[in-house]
Amino acid sequence: MTNNTPAVKGRQLNQWEPENPQFWQQTGHAVARRNLAISVPCLLLSFCVWMLFSAIAVNLPKAGFTFTTDELFLLTALPSVSGALMRVPYSFMVPLMGGRRWTAISTAIMIIPCVWLGFAVQNPQTSFQVFMVIALLCGFAGANFASSMGNISFFYPKSRQGAALGINGGIGNMGVSVMQLLAPLAISLSIYGAFNGKVVTLPDGAQLWLQNAAWVWIPFLIIATLAAWFGMNDLSTARASVRQQLPVLARGDLWLLGLLYLATFGSFIGFSAGFAMLTRTQFPQADILHYAFFGPFLGALARSLGGMISDRLGGNRVNLVNYLVMAVLSGLVFLTLPGVGSSGSFTAFFIVFMLLFFSAGLGSGSTFQMVATIFRIRTLARAKASGASDEAAQHAAATDTSAALGFISAIGAIGGFFIPNAFGISLKMTGSPAGAMGVFLAFYLICAVITATVYNKKKCEPAS
Repeated sequence: MTNNTPAVKGRQLNQWEPENPQFWQQTGHAVARRNLAISVPCLLLSFCVWMLFSAIAVNLPKAGFTFTTDELFLLTALPSVSGALMRVPYSFMVPLMGGRRWTAISTAIMIIPCVWLGFAVQNPQTSFQVFMVIALLCGFAGANFASSMGNISFFYPKSRQGAALGINGGIGNMGVSVMQLLAPLAISLSIYGAFNGKVVTLPDGAQLWLQNAAWVWIPFLIIATLAAWFGMNDLSTARASVRQQLPVLARGDLWLLGLLYLATFGSFIGFSAGFAMLTRTQFPQADILHYAFFGPFLGALARSLGGMISDRLGGNRVNLVNYLVMAVLSGLVFLTLPGVGSSGSFTAFFIVFMLLFFSAGLGSGSTFQMVATIFRIRTLARAKASGASDEAAQHAAATDTSAALGFISAIGAIGGFFIPNAFGISLKMTGSPAGAMGVFLAFYLICAVITATVYNKKKCEPAS
């Protein structure tokens, strides 16, 4: 290597060697940190838009909409369907278009459902089908996670990927709690003056601008789009065709790790989407919108922590303990629910779910650390065994890792659909969410067994 400074053409970097200590210290670290600093707020806003319906659905009856409880649960779940499906093509976009370009474009796209939703909630005659379409469009915001995490994985060396991905994903996940904290405040204030639109006056005299829950994010999305376009970088070394990325689909580890990620991130996003509605059905006297943001906030903080701890202890060890804890907590939920002769305990219910949020977030970080480690180790070994140069092997490892992160994140996002719907089905069949929690408990135990038997080595090496 003759030059330790990236050759820059516009915002494109033609040299990128994060595994080279000298390059990383002199140039790489500062560039990677700047890209991470812009990626984080873009991803945070993505989660704000993705989970909009978790705050809006609860308030639709107040605005004159007559949707059933099942329909409201479905609206909270639909963004996770499109989010999961779109994460697959989104995972290809960074190697195809570049991280800077795609971050800016995908951030700008989120303005569309925000604008539309703001108008839709002002008309009680808006059909359920229209809300379904808007909910699916909100899911595009959730797809940003795949491209964002894949992009950041290209910038950092393997020894720092757990922390970097944990920060990007953890603070990004915090968008759920930011939305659930600010949305109730935004709908209660006339923040846009003459441009506020229709106001709903409640029986107690309070006023509701439900459209502000969607419109409040638009100025921030515009700023984030401009920051990404002018402040981030495209890496020419990260370019790869779809054909080069597809081979990861044949790896058994992709599907096993996807299952493990479904248990952690799937639980985090699923609980985030359905917790407010679930609480409303079990403890209608509790004003849950004042407290709902705590769970996603704890889970987001725990994700960063999970990535950092896993860099030291190994994601497999952290995950094993974590799945057992999640299973125990799921069992404790049974003791807090209302039943025959018992009104349940909202305080205990809330505390147990907060711990579940924390545990799910922690596991999300540790699972992604496992993904980055496993696919890098395996791809490097395979490339070198085939006689590839060190540079080619590193490029193949980075490409496989990025693609795997995207595909696995898509699998995890499905939890955002299944969990709210599982609650809805369980409530419809038995009048209680206990059946759904029983299924989750069994699933967590299965994931603990997979982690203990397949990923039980110190370095979390992949199964043969």
